[in-house]
Amino acid sequence: MYNFLYINTHDTGKAIQPYGYSVPTASLQQLAEEGTLFTHAYCCGPTCSPSRAAMLTGTYPHQNGMLGLAQRGFSLNNPEQHLASYLKSQGYQTALSGIQHEAGWYLDLDEEAIQELGYQFVLTTSSDVHEKEELHNWDYENALAALAWLDELDESKPFMLSYGMHSTHRPYPLEVADNINPNYVKPGFPGESNAKNRFDYAQFMTSAQYADRNVELLINKLKEKGLYEKTVILYTTDHGLALPFHKSSLKDTGIGVGLILWHPEFGHGKVIDELVSHIDVFPTICDILNLEKPDYLEGQSFIDVLEEKSSETREFIYAEVNFHTSYEPIRCVRSKRYKYIRHFDETWQYNNISNMDESEPKNFLLDHELKVKQKDMEALYDCYYDPDEMNNLINDKEYKELTESFRELLLAHMKKTDDPLLKGELEVLPRYKVNKKECLEASSKNPDDYDPRGKSV
Repeated sequence: MYNFLYINTHDTGKAIQPYGYSVPTASLQQLAEEGTLFTHAYCCGPTCSPSRAAMLTGTYPHQNGMLGLAQRGFSLNNPEQHLASYLKSQGYQTALSGIQHEAGWYLDLDEEAIQELGYQFVLTTSSDVHEKEELHNWDYENALAALAWLDELDESKPFMLSYGMHSTHRPYPLEVADNINPNYVKPGFPGESNAKNRFDYAQFMTSAQYADRNVELLINKLKEKGLYEKTVILYTTDHGLALPFHKSSLKDTGIGVGLILWHPEFGHGKVIDELVSHIDVFPTICDILNLEKPDYLEGQSFIDVLEEKSSETREFIYAEVNFHTSYEPIRCVRSKRYKYIRHFDETWQYNNISNMDESEPKNFLLDHELKVKQKDMEALYDCYYDPDEMNNLINDKEYKELTESFRELLLAHMKKTDDPLLKGELEVLPRYKVNKKECLEASSKNPDDYDPRGKSV
């Protein structure tokens, strides 16, 4: 029976070396060359807790209760559906080192809440001694804690080890690494190249490099202990970069994620260009580990593609937003070629600016009409000809029939998964902390910037 190592970074999208970016992540590049790289992998919700909750329960955010961020009052309806809990029930030793974002605030070390997810061993060190700009050092300490646990491992039973990093979440390290020159980097989309935006992206690259070094430590330890050939390794992230129109967006910059899988018996340099969703990870892991799949899983295993028994995965993927900081209900359907997006809150047709993390790129756009820009409430994109999803075809008569077919697909998915949006606006419960739609800053200290039905500052 194989062990399972789950490695995750924060807010990274696909901006790592194996996807062609000039981001120094040599260890992830090596993992891709030794394993399997998925070029068209997507999360189920481009905000932190909903994305992770969907992948680790195999159910969509609107089904599992994680409609928004865990530190803002949202929670899993049933923590026992978590992958760690399931693997524990199957005889696995389960350990967490670093962050999780499915129960409370990931910087808080709430061992009871973490154990409710199914983790028997909580290896995470305290983050209190680190400034937020230095949390890459906390990631390193948690990597060392994971290495120490592996050194003392009871090898008579298989293990699941989850290693989660703060990197590449904001705030980034203040100092840019010596091998990265901010003068010669290309800022992420929308990508106006100016000194502040270039330096900001160089800081992201630095954060990614720190994360990559921790990946190297864990993989080298597995090899040193003779466990590499006995362990399945999954690397992924939650969603796109913490930039405007990435994180919290259902465009590919928001839902596109890096996904690399190492299996001792297959892959080994394989690249899969078919669609896969985070919702498919849980059932695939069950198949890889030869475990029966729980009946609540919504995804479909891609084991046959990994074993080259089939060249096809799924025809469509689905993703959603409900709450990030403010209420912004959105749904999408994506095929290999087309993307359909629908915003459901007709009362607010501007961008929900507090759903964009504070950054220099955001400041630049705020200085250039971001507050008055309106969003397309319904959109259809041809991703072959328009990969940046800028040319909305929703009103093009040539695409009328295609648009209607995607509307029907979305409606069928919402009905099948009992999406509460079908009944109207989602309720703001008293325990939720929700910014008003017109709020500009996620962490505003002004009580007037928050929905009075929930918590405030």
